[in-house]
Amino acid sequence: MKITDRKKEIFKLSTGKYVAPQVVENRFKESSFIEQIIVVGADEKFTAAMIVPNFDYLRNWGKLHELPELSNLELIENEKVLARFTEEVERINALCNKTFKVKKFALVPDSWSPETGELSPTLKLKRKVIKEKYRDKFDRIYGYK
Repeated sequence: MKITDRKKEIFKLSTGKYVAPQVVENRFKESSFIEQIIVVGADEKFTAAMIVPNFDYLRNWGKLHELPELSNLELIENEKVLARFTEEVERINALCNKTFKVKKFALVPDSWSPETGELSPTLKLKRKVIKEKYRDKFDRIYGYK
């Protein structure tokens, strides 16, 4: 076994496979559409993600695709935007190991920062805080609601 991530952040899927979330997150953050991402799936059947879009890039993309000026919340609920993010997730998944593929995802309308509590002062994700903040979205992803 080779550890490629912070040991305490590695999680195990219910299938017995281990996932190093930072590896997956770093691959996804290479996309111009994605500003921030958290990968989850501890004790679940598959890996999922909560994604903060790069709203500046997304608005420029929206202008090219005839989207009106929309708020962050309206953008993440727009069908064209969701379809584009689905494409982007599938494109990046093609580069990942089967275990590390993000099967489902949700977009969130606000960026994470130390001031809002989702990031530490050294800009590391506070996974428990983010999971609690978006509990409803995580529950929908995994079919609990």
